[in-house]
Amino acid sequence: MAAPKKGRRSPGGQGRPGRTLVLIVIAMVALVAGMFISGTSTPRLGIDLAGGTSFTLEARNQPGKPNAINETNMNTAAGIMERRVNGLGVSEAEVQTQGTNHIVVNIPKGTDAKQARQQVGTTAQLGFRPVVTTTAGTKTPPASPSPTPSASGKGDDGKKDGKDDGKKDGEPSTKPSATSTAQGRAVTSALKKGPADPPKATGSGSPKPGDTPQPSTGADEIPAALQKQLADLDCSTKQSRAAAGEKAAGVKPGDPVVACKDDGSQKYVLGPVAVEGTDVKDASAVFESQQGQGWIVQMDFTGAGGKKFADITGKLAAKTQPQNQFAIVLDGAVVSDPRVSQQLNGGSATISGGFTQESAGDLANMLSYGALPLSFKIADETTVTAALGGEQLQAGLIAGAIGLALVIVYLVAYYRGLALVALASLGVSAVLTYAIMTLLGPAIGFALNLPAVCGAIVAIGITADSFIVYFERIRDEIREGRTLRPAVERGWPRARRTILVSDFVSFLAAFVLFIVTVGKVKGFAFTLGLTTLLDVVVVFFFTKPLMTLLARRKFFANGHPWSGLDPKRLGAKPPLRRRRTTAPTETKEA
Repeated sequence: MAAPKKGRRSPGGQGRPGRTLVLIVIAMVALVAGMFISGTSTPRLGIDLAGGTSFTLEARNQPGKPNAINETNMNTAAGIMERRVNGLGVSEAEVQTQGTNHIVVNIPKGTDAKQARQQVGTTAQLGFRPVVTTTAGTKTPPASPSPTPSASGKGDDGKKDGKDDGKKDGEPSTKPSATSTAQGRAVTSALKKGPADPPKATGSGSPKPGDTPQPSTGADEIPAALQKQLADLDCSTKQSRAAAGEKAAGVKPGDPVVACKDDGSQKYVLGPVAVEGTDVKDASAVFESQQGQGWIVQMDFTGAGGKKFADITGKLAAKTQPQNQFAIVLDGAVVSDPRVSQQLNGGSATISGGFTQESAGDLANMLSYGALPLSFKIADETTVTAALGGEQLQAGLIAGAIGLALVIVYLVAYYRGLALVALASLGVSAVLTYAIMTLLGPAIGFALNLPAVCGAIVAIGITADSFIVYFERIRDEIREGRTLRPAVERGWPRARRTILVSDFVSFLAAFVLFIVTVGKVKGFAFTLGLTTLLDVVVVFFFTKPLMTLLARRKFFANGHPWSGLDPKRLGAKPPLRRRRTTAPTETKEA
């Protein structure tokens, strides 16, 4: 004879309901504690509730492209701007086209609107230009700029501390330059050097035989007009850099240009664009720990872009400082100027040297999303107040409170004692929802807007519906003549199936809505999906175990009139009779 089965448990936790309740209480305490530890006790609000900044960008035709402003390019530019803003962690930002040549960007309060404005405002074509010469960023009298001497600490003979540096005649110089910026050097991931090596560029390729560093001619290669522009250029103030950047952004890609470093420390004469921003396929900031380089920026090029990059780095590698540098130019400003010591093949490269996490992320963001099909200027900037949104939020909360009060009245009137279970479950769901929304603000940039509040209010009905389904299954079992404890266990499997199907449909609708919509409607879909998932958690890990424990209490087990489980009130049938143990006798004929 088979031994009887023991200790069978269902997903609801009726085997050890107390342990399940303790686990969900611990989870609630951990989430609430996480709120206070992170210093965030309220959810992050969207622009319609907290206010923010709104500015309008006006598209401009570029030189040689008089018909570039069209619907396709405007939609592409808006999509790239939205990714750039979200790349800075600015969630709930609204980016949409307006008319034929404007894009409106709304940045909610609580985010770094200044940084976002700078990032979105830098919407001109991204380009890689070779450096012809560079000098200090202040305005200087007309002179012949010359390369800055080496600052590596070596003597003129290329030795350090009386020892040869190991380089043979004809190899590219690797001595660091005084003009090296915080952005450092460009190297490929295949042949990166350790931190003790001087800043240089290496790659899967190598210098061609016979290529020797050519002495920089400096101003000898610069036309007189550019020399004058370089001398007159002043990069010491934000206003002067903005004016210089706007002027440089209007220069044709095939023409040389003078430009400022984005921080004003240097000014440059740059050659024609060698690699366009559209040739950059992807860029990312990565922390490199094996060789101690710290934060680096990895770049991947398209097929055509990789060939262009290999060609320009091969030419730059044969030159000396500063003409072995290439400048990454965005909106007419140089955002990085790494130097090269060998040809970089393979369609990828890495920029390293002196990055912080923020600066590496900013540069990677510019490289990834800087190549827009149009150039823009900020035509208008305004501050958005939350007065109207606050009034709408107040009205929505009042409506939600009235709806919740009606639900409570119905539960108490119809389910009596069971209403306490429903209200406790609603309270647990509210705590989990609030804590998770609060923590998602700093974690993923989630911001609570008016549609999201509507989604949370709708979720009250979804959660209450799950309790009602379970309660009705239990009452049906009692009507069949069963006592409370077996009714709780027998009613759970059928209620569980109904709850899961209902929540799956709700979650699927929220998921589809989140995928196909844009703007604020995404907030409604996200909140609806989140609260639907939490409904499953609460019903399985709180409501069901709590009902299992209450079924052992006399108040509910004996069917008290105020328990909501009174068999007489429910019209229960008499207890089912057992089948007869003796069979009826019949006279059989022979």
